[in-house]
This record gives sequence, C-alpha cells and structure tokens, in this order.
Amino acid sequence: MQINNFYNEILTEHNVRPEYKREMEDADLVLEGVNPSCGDDIWLKLKLDGDIIADGAFTGDGCAISQASADIMLGLIIGKKKDEALELGKKFLKMIQGTATEEEIDELEEAGALKDISHMPARVKCAVLGWRTLDEMFK
Repeated sequence: MQINNFYNEILTEHNVRPEYKREMEDADLVLEGVNPSCGDDIWLKLKLDGDIIADGAFTGDGCAISQASADIMLGLIIGKKKDEALELGKKFLKMIQGTATEEEIDELEEAGALKDISHMPARVKCAVLGWRTLDEMFK
C-alpha cells in the first residue's frame, strides 16, 4: 500500500504541478508524440548545448500518466548527454516491460515510481509516450 501511495503522490504532483509543461520558443528540436489509442498528444521540445540537453519542455494534452511521465522524463534528462538520455529511455522501457534490474530502476529516480504500470497494459503506451518521442527525436 505504501508503494501505491508513493506512486499516486508522484503522479499527482507531476500532473497537477508539472515543472516542464510550458512553451519553449527557442527549442532546437521539436517533435509531436501521439498515442492514438487514447488521444494523448505531446509536443516535446529540447534545447541543446552541443551534445548536452540544456533545457526541455512539453506541451499537449492527455491522461495523468502521459503528462506526469513526460514531466518526470524531462527532469531526469536535462543536463545529460544525448546518449545518456537515450540509455535512460531504454532502462525505462525495460522497467515497463518488467525486465529491468533494481539497479536500473534506481537509476531512473522518480521515474521508477511508474514501474507498476507494467501490470496495467492499457496504460503502458501512456507512460512511454514521452520516452518514445525522445527516442524518435534523436533518430
């Protein structure tokens, strides 16, 4: 029950008071991510300083899970090199698939609170929307 409350607190906090849900006019990279199965829609925006993600933001609409996950993701990847951010994305996907180690989940910091989404198949696409958009952005 404590873990479930922790999960709910983190989701609620990032959904009600997202730190990174805002406009970013001077973004170097912008990509729309859509989850057609439920209507989640985000625009991921990143500002780069060489190979470092210097700043990030997102706009859009969707369920609490998609919005909170995108906000948590940005908090985790800002300040990281592109390759480090993509590696975190791989670990996040492993966690959602139920194959990540505890060490990998710990590296995901707050994003680790979403690990129980793996038991809710209908919500997996919501949780990974921001991460998949990030991956597509760098391809």
